[in-house]
Amino acid sequence: MAGINDSTVNAYMYQNLIKLELDGGVITKLVVLILITVFFIYINCVMLYALRSKSFFKETPRYILFVHMLYNDSIHLILTTLMYVLALAFLKLAKAVCSLLIYLSTVTFRNAPFNLAVMSLELFVAIRFPLRHGEIATHKRTYIAIGVVWFFGSVNIVTDIVFAAVADPNFFHVQMLCFREQIFIKQWQVDVYNGCNTFLFVFVTLIIVFIYVSILITARSVSSKKDSAKKAHRTVLLHLIQLILCLSSFVYGPIERALYTLTGNNISLFTSLRYLNFLIILILPRCLSPLIYGLRDDAVRPLFKYYFFYGTRKTAC
Repeated sequence: MAGINDSTVNAYMYQNLIKLELDGGVITKLVVLILITVFFIYINCVMLYALRSKSFFKETPRYILFVHMLYNDSIHLILTTLMYVLALAFLKLAKAVCSLLIYLSTVTFRNAPFNLAVMSLELFVAIRFPLRHGEIATHKRTYIAIGVVWFFGSVNIVTDIVFAAVADPNFFHVQMLCFREQIFIKQWQVDVYNGCNTFLFVFVTLIIVFIYVSILITARSVSSKKDSAKKAHRTVLLHLIQLILCLSSFVYGPIERALYTLTGNNISLFTSLRYLNFLIILILPRCLSPLIYGLRDDAVRPLFKYYFFYGTRKTAC
């Protein structure tokens, strides 16, 4: 079975990784990874504190969705780093604990593009129907949209965990290496998982491209000023960049398997390439996307700078 074979390959990779001694190079890589994670978690926390400092942000749908993005990406960043360290140290966890980590990691991974699509819809309503924006994008509907995002992000992984638990009554009591493929038991689970990822990529891409092309056309048609069209165009580029950063995570698994195949028995080379793949494809996009969005916002940027420097700099707000 392909799903079982994939799990065996991943387990074999981790078993080979533990054979490497924790020399200065490996420890340095881990320290760099942890420092990067801690730094960007600090940035997200500062931004969250800034957003919670004024009631305006708490009541505006756009910023409610941005706060959700920050929480979601922070949780995913912490769990991704934790699971990487556990895998590198070849530490096994009880399947009940590991299932919870995999659940949160998978859901927050899939929530990000869904949340970006909802943010796009909110901005589309603001530009396309400015007089009805307050009526359509309400506080309550925004939280309902976030709930829908979590529901669709959870369906696939919950199904896999429940199926694994039913198939094996001792599922939650035994220990295992904590990575996603351990949940796969049947081939259809692998097919559904890959199908969901492909659907998510295509669906969200089409939504965002359609919405922002529409926004660009609307902005140019209703405004006689070139500045409005330029601002709309920059917004299109920003969100497309965010989408690319977010969805780049989908290629992590195939790249890792390709690297393992290409490097053969050279475990040291594979470990170095795998580390770069993990850092560039999984960690940096989650770090940069909220930072880019937050610093571009004229209302958030001054407050962020103020709190980031512990209030030692003046703010325009």
